[in-house]
Amino acid sequence: MAARNDRESVFTTLRSEILEGDLAPGTPLREMALASRFEVSRTPVRDALSRLEQAGLAVRAARGLEVRGVDPQALLQAHDARIPLEEQIAGDAAVHRTVQDVLRLEALLDRDRALEDYDPAELARRDLAAHRALWTAAQNPVLSELLEALAVHLAPGASALLEVQGRWEDSLASRTEMLRAVGDRDPSAARAIARSRHEADREARLQLLREATIAEAERTGDGPRT
Repeated sequence: MAARNDRESVFTTLRSEILEGDLAPGTPLREMALASRFEVSRTPVRDALSRLEQAGLAVRAARGLEVRGVDPQALLQAHDARIPLEEQIAGDAAVHRTVQDVLRLEALLDRDRALEDYDPAELARRDLAAHRALWTAAQNPVLSELLEALAVHLAPGASALLEVQGRWEDSLASRTEMLRAVGDRDPSAARAIARSRHEADREARLQLLREATIAEAERTGDGPRT
């Protein structure tokens, strides 16, 4: 039982750290280092790393596994898939939410409004927690599972997205509107807010990808010359 708990604990912790931005794309995932960190043998670490690879969160590199990097095509495809799902689940949340769901959304929003330290990984962690609270309110486990799967594809660079000037403030404003719509049981408004927010996320992500491409071209000498 202890070994099984070790495997699950290592996997769950690493998965969360990747999804929430604590482990950036390209971070090496070394068995010995992780075994030392978690104070376990290499067996549960090896099992956890295998599961991360199967989940698409880790990839093989020259010196072993590392956190999956940014694939522009996959990121945009994930955003395109996410928009209608978030729209649907927001509408469901407005219909099926309980008082406890509304209180939870409100508490998370109040907590995040008071945030003073804009650490990128912390922003990503809080943003994902807010999304999950809305998904729970929808009482639609199928959509929740699909969105959790998409979160894997959207994880690379998620913290960088929230670092864009004004994005965190825009997120809080959108969540304020969503809380009102869900609290008022207004599915049409909730769907519209979700679509607007996630379309804006896609555009912000696309702009980051453009900037990264230009920076890489200039670094390698393939960029425009003056």
